[in-house]
Amino acid sequence: MSGGELVFWMGKFEARFPTDRRYAKNHMWAAPVEGGGYRFGFSAYAVRLLQDVYFLEWSIDPDTPLREKQEIGAIESSKAESALYAPIAGRLTRFNDDLLADPSTINVDLYGRGWLFEIEGEGGELLSPEAYLLHLEAAWEVAERTLKGQFNE
Repeated sequence: MSGGELVFWMGKFEARFPTDRRYAKNHMWAAPVEGGGYRFGFSAYAVRLLQDVYFLEWSIDPDTPLREKQEIGAIESSKAESALYAPIAGRLTRFNDDLLADPSTINVDLYGRGWLFEIEGEGGELLSPEAYLLHLEAAWEVAERTLKGQFNE
């Protein structure tokens, strides 16, 4: 990673965010790829909430046109099961096939070998690292209550 990083504190745990990429509101990072488009992976915030990812599947194929927020797959971890959604509109060009064999790579190398997929698209809705941290600050209170089981209070 070139450049620096920013830190968001999730209680007593820190989540680090490289400043050499952009971020989606659904807690994915986006790094530009040669030829256009972006490579996506989970941000440290998402990985911290998910913890130990052990299952990943895709419900679409490469070369599929995508709408932003279109369901594209599912993930399971020790803390959650969740659908996965496209962070931007565009055309899905490639999955990280290595993750299907061993999704735990997400846990240990989230900003490197743990990338998820690539999408050709504009990415105008992606956030700067600083804007993403503001987004996290706005959402953290709700997330923290949910984690503590106090969501309905």
